[in-house]
Amino acid sequence: MFDETFVRRARGLVWLLFDVDGVLTDGSLLYSKRGEELKRFSVRDGLGFRMAQRAGLRLGLLSGRRSRALEKRAAELDIEAVILGSKDKIQDFESFLSKYDAVPGQVAFMGDDLPDLPVLGRCALSFAPRDAAEEVRTLVQHVVDVDGGHGAARRMIETILKARGDWERLLSQYSLEQ
Repeated sequence: MFDETFVRRARGLVWLLFDVDGVLTDGSLLYSKRGEELKRFSVRDGLGFRMAQRAGLRLGLLSGRRSRALEKRAAELDIEAVILGSKDKIQDFESFLSKYDAVPGQVAFMGDDLPDLPVLGRCALSFAPRDAAEEVRTLVQHVVDVDGGHGAARRMIETILKARGDWERLLSQYSLEQ
């Protein structure tokens, strides 16, 4: 199912890093009557994050936008590294690596649009939602079979956990056969 290189890289991961708009959301901008930005997140992604954490992986967000909704979701999910309002994603990625004493070979990243390209090109594993920009889909190692905001992060996490050999163990806690 997975080639040797993919499995080796998946096993070497420490961090899963995600863009937000277009990955964890469908990329739409919604505003309340008071002008507050609203975001819709998939609960499936949230469960995927919890499963990744149970497997010992650390989680981070790298987003060009800021919003209270995103800050709240990141806190709910105990996401360790939260980089919001990025104007230069590769510079912020390098700062992330330095802050967390990590190297690119320990990071998988999912992005969907042009500002994500430099980071996608530096990570051990790169992913994109099905509806990502063509340039992103062409560059990444794996395009998941769902659109951003509809469980794309969960699909990335499942793929990595399966390649690492962690999926069945984590899935067993939800088994009906007890």
